[in-house]
Amino acid sequence: MKFKISLLLLLVVFGLQAQDRDATEMAINTQLENWHKAAADADFDAYFDLMTKDGVFIGTDAEENWQLDDFKAYSKPYFDAGKAWTFKTLERTIYHPKKSKIAWFDELLETQMGICRGSGVMRLDGKEWKVQHYVLSIAVPNENVSELTELKNEHDSALIKQMRSN
Repeated sequence: MKFKISLLLLLVVFGLQAQDRDATEMAINTQLENWHKAAADADFDAYFDLMTKDGVFIGTDAEENWQLDDFKAYSKPYFDAGKAWTFKTLERTIYHPKKSKIAWFDELLETQMGICRGSGVMRLDGKEWKVQHYVLSIAVPNENVSELTELKNEHDSALIKQMRSN
């Protein structure tokens, strides 16, 4: 009898932990969807309210490593014009260690650039999950890497030279 009670308690505890993890992952997923929607709706305030005050956005260009204030300044004209960017989630995986205030994720997105990959870090800020760090990459099929490498060779060579001279 003691064994059955212990087993039942153990199942309840694991069930509660799974529910907590599911609720956390659902909250993170909702925040990311809201973040992408705010960009599609060109809602500057909503978009940046979903990022932490020390947020970072890494864009697809090698020179796009935006700290929050610089990213706001860069993107404000797009939001003001009523068209920022539209990212539609194709798939997303969220990684969240139990009881952590940090989670990370990766996602595939349908964008104006074709399929892109986003990855990032979410941080619990008070009671709300916010984007702390985001990296956007254009997904390139392996069979097209040689063509792409050749296409960007001149630009990359100049940038590498510039960065090594600093």
